[in-house]
Amino acid sequence: MIDDFAKAYLHDALRSVRESLLSKVEGLSEYDVRRPLTHTGTNLLGLIKHLTMTEARYLGEIFGRPYPDPLPSYTDPDYANRHHLWVTEHETHAQILTNYHRACTHADATIEALPIDTRATVPWWPRPDVMLFNVLVHVLTETNRHTGHADILREQLDGTTNADPTVDWAAHRAQIEAAARAARS
Repeated sequence: MIDDFAKAYLHDALRSVRESLLSKVEGLSEYDVRRPLTHTGTNLLGLIKHLTMTEARYLGEIFGRPYPDPLPSYTDPDYANRHHLWVTEHETHAQILTNYHRACTHADATIEALPIDTRATVPWWPRPDVMLFNVLVHVLTETNRHTGHADILREQLDGTTNADPTVDWAAHRAQIEAAARAARS
């Protein structure tokens, strides 16, 4: 009983954070969804492209349910060049979103088909013998982490946040700035 509850809880949380991630690219220009906004080039579509590979590999290939499209290996030069974290001019915004939806659908089918204690091996992990539970927690954690990055990137682009609209954010920020300045003395 607890296994079914845990699996459903984690799967629901993953579905929810996926929706949040996708909301970060809504209404943005082609340039803005691709724009490198950090020193390392982090960008919104690149995060989605990366999570496409995460979903397909961990909740597909690892459980003997290969994703139908080829995935770069960790030894692939494109992977080493971090190509999975940005979008070329030849990849379209729609294509990246379609690929993500497909990978999520494939991952959902794996989650639904297998018991949470299904065993697998993740060869590159320090403790490679895992269960679906471990992998589901990993993918949920990875998706949450990158959705947090996407929150910050979107706020940098146009100020859009999921923050409480009743808060005076300018005053709040000024209070934080004042505390930071006072602490440096």
